[in-house]
Amino acid sequence: MSDDVLNNIRKIKSRIEQACISSHRSADSVKLLLATKTVPAERISMALQAGHTLIAENKIQELKEKYDALKEIPHENHFIGHLQTNKIRELLKYNVTCLQSLDRRDLAEKLHQRLLTANQQLDVLIQVNTSGEESKFGVLPEETLQLVEQVSQLTTLKIKGLMTIGLLSTDTGKVRHCFRLLSSLRQQVIAAGIPDVDMKELSMGMSGDLEIAVEEGATIVRVGTAVFGQRPTPDSYYWNESATVS
Repeated sequence: MSDDVLNNIRKIKSRIEQACISSHRSADSVKLLLATKTVPAERISMALQAGHTLIAENKIQELKEKYDALKEIPHENHFIGHLQTNKIRELLKYNVTCLQSLDRRDLAEKLHQRLLTANQQLDVLIQVNTSGEESKFGVLPEETLQLVEQVSQLTTLKIKGLMTIGLLSTDTGKVRHCFRLLSSLRQQVIAAGIPDVDMKELSMGMSGDLEIAVEEGATIVRVGTAVFGQRPTPDSYYWNESATVS
């Protein structure tokens, strides 16, 4: 059972390396994040024990359910799903080191207050809706700089870059446009010179489009199905295709 996971990881890493070579980038400039939604803790632990230690969940409930089984194995856990404000306390219980889906001011302010109380800090990425789909979460591209400025005022939140889900499409031109837009927004933020803002990370691209993402500057690609196998629920449920997702 572990062999298929590890073989799949090797295949994905080889694709990332080839994309880096084609883009004249260093092979270690892109990190593979394992999206572990619906994946049992036993299968996740196989990857962690083999040294593939950057993982992420989309659902607070899954984070909670797997926490005890994985907490003794060294790893870094990000959260990449839509976060409701009433789930903030739960999120901070489970050693999440980065929230990749910060997309609105009220969430930032409530996170800040909770972190102040706990005397903690949290790395965050600003999620941008680059596809223009009303069903997608994320700040609008034209409002990204303003949100970055607002979040930068909150001392407990450390901005490390931007994230997008992009368009789930076979039209590579439209997919590339999403990634290129995120990269352009990153440059706008850098040019603004906002104090205490780091634009090191661009989290974009999944198994079907990671080469395009790398070509457009991704530093983190998020892969789940191509490593762990098909899920029992559609991608739309886990990748925030509806505002009813919690």
